[in-house]
Amino acid sequence: MRAVALIAHQARPLERGFWQDYLTTMRPYLLFVSGITGIAGLSLAPSVTLPAFLVLGVVFFFAYGLGQALTDCFQMDTDRLSAPERPLVRGAIMREDVIEVSLGGLLVSAVVVVAFNPLNVVVAGLTIFGLLTYTWFKRRWWGGPWYNAWIVSLVVLLGYFGGAGAAGESLTFDAALLGTMFVAFAAYANFVLTGYYKDIEADRVTGYLTLPVLFGRRLSAFVSDGIAIAAIVGAGVTLLSAGWHADLWPAVLFLVAGAAFSISAQLRLHGVRSDKAAHRAIEPVVHSYILVLAGLAAAHQAHWTPFLVVFYAAFVWTMKRRPIKAQI
Repeated sequence: MRAVALIAHQARPLERGFWQDYLTTMRPYLLFVSGITGIAGLSLAPSVTLPAFLVLGVVFFFAYGLGQALTDCFQMDTDRLSAPERPLVRGAIMREDVIEVSLGGLLVSAVVVVAFNPLNVVVAGLTIFGLLTYTWFKRRWWGGPWYNAWIVSLVVLLGYFGGAGAAGESLTFDAALLGTMFVAFAAYANFVLTGYYKDIEADRVTGYLTLPVLFGRRLSAFVSDGIAIAAIVGAGVTLLSAGWHADLWPAVLFLVAGAAFSISAQLRLHGVRSDKAAHRAIEPVVHSYILVLAGLAAAHQAHWTPFLVVFYAAFVWTMKRRPIKAQI
């Protein structure tokens, strides 16, 4: 655990320094997580207009960062021990300002997705409610990963509703939609669980009884294995649910790459013995998430493949440039 280095001046929203620190708080390298989740949902709409894709894609891309900044405001106790370099912990920006900006951004995002489909008012409301209440569940070993994951799985629904609404199409709750939501749920739950490995010492001190804190790394790794298998198998079943056709090859390649990263992540997770080493297992989990969801998107919109390849390449580049390698 590292010491907190407080600074004297707190930048406010009208100052440039605030937005630099707020961007850091958003975790730019993880914006791709919500981005690909929303895109996977958009891909389920039979015909997605370019304006809808661009507008909704931007909203989904930044959704993770807004939600991450908001939840950080309620977990500063453990972050003071595990991530003292973060702007909120250092006092570079005010907690109240971050809450207001994050909620404002989430509300604007909600207005946009609701404009594409009024049904999104319920889904968007649930996601914001989930983010505001997540910390209580994180403190309980049985709640954190699953509670966080259902919030992210709703982004698939937001994308599908938005894409269908933009094209004036009726909604179909079929195996493809439910399967994609399940894959997002399982894959993200595994990301959350593995992410807890980097904060075990701090969480133990501050009373966050996560699965690794309460039951140890070894048992938690086996639980993680089960979730990872469920995500990959679910992706395979969802991929083939509509029947095989030639355009599925790009999707299969994405899925195979995602499965390879998932296997690497699980093997590394079983070898983690300290919080500092956890990032070696967490990083391939994120790669797997992006690739698997990209595969499901390519399965429905094969002509998006070039964009999805560029999207993943941008993620890889951004991930390599993260300032603190041990924090993901």
